[in-house]
Amino acid sequence: MKTSLFPRLVNGPFGDPGLFVGLRWQGRALQFDLGRLGRTEPGELLKISHTFVSHAHMDHFMGFDHLLRLFLPRDAVLNVYGPEDFLARLGARLAGYTWNLTDDYPLAIVGHEVRPEAVTSATFRAATGFVPERRSERPFDGVLLDEPALRVSAAILDHKIPCLAFALTEKSHLNVDTAVLERRRLQPGRWIDALKHAIRTGAPDDQPIAALARTNGAIEEERFSLGSLRELVIESRGQKIGYVVDTLYSPGNERKIVDLVGNADLFYCEAPFLEEDVEQATKRHHLTARQAGLLGRAAAVRRLEVFHFSPRYEGRADQIYAEARAAFVGE
Repeated sequence: MKTSLFPRLVNGPFGDPGLFVGLRWQGRALQFDLGRLGRTEPGELLKISHTFVSHAHMDHFMGFDHLLRLFLPRDAVLNVYGPEDFLARLGARLAGYTWNLTDDYPLAIVGHEVRPEAVTSATFRAATGFVPERRSERPFDGVLLDEPALRVSAAILDHKIPCLAFALTEKSHLNVDTAVLERRRLQPGRWIDALKHAIRTGAPDDQPIAALARTNGAIEEERFSLGSLRELVIESRGQKIGYVVDTLYSPGNERKIVDLVGNADLFYCEAPFLEEDVEQATKRHHLTARQAGLLGRAAAVRRLEVFHFSPRYEGRADQIYAEARAAFVGE
């Protein structure tokens, strides 16, 4: 089975937190946290449609300006999610610049502020100098983004301030049976995306799909009904990725994290401290590597990836990985 989600840390375990997730076949990406983004190619960053900021500490949010600079002249809508007071912070960042020459720029930034009772959204358009407008509000039910192919959920954790943790879930994985494709003399192409989208959204069997077919050695576009093409697609369990940073190891936080990232295929979890410095970790409302391993084990995730290491452990990364793994596997 080909993977649909391509996650990678943008700065390595000692750098600013940031997880870039490419979405296979969709030509776009999601970004979790906005620390330094300079290591990511501009062409990759411009694929981002939604960003999810855990909280507004500098190492998690300073990359917003980098992203804004790239998107500014483009016809795009960039969604940015963050915790309590996020709209005010987003507005302040945008208000820090002069926008007298952007009246014909089509860029829109939609900010979303997540609080326990509601998600409040506001639009900031370049053409009006990013003055907030079109405010709306909906109850917070744990889900931030819900599309036919994927869902992004969140939990509000305690980092001495509200801090968001995230889970990205592919609702189901749709894989093309290449043997059937060859038997029917159909050719791979972008039309397969349309086929998968039609299946995910529950389109009727008589919906036409324009496919590429080989006839007498020539490849031409032919129209088929969705129902006649369903045999091409094999549906299986989708992937799940968890992302947790900057949180206190407490019963309340543990309960929320386990509920959020339970049974994830890949769990990115901060591990700034070794257990030998657990008192400092608690004081700073952060996790130790052992605590990250325990959380991964309690959540029954398949793979644990620890990151966000404190600079004090430069040259000791192997100890952090080993401590986390020992707790994760139950040694």
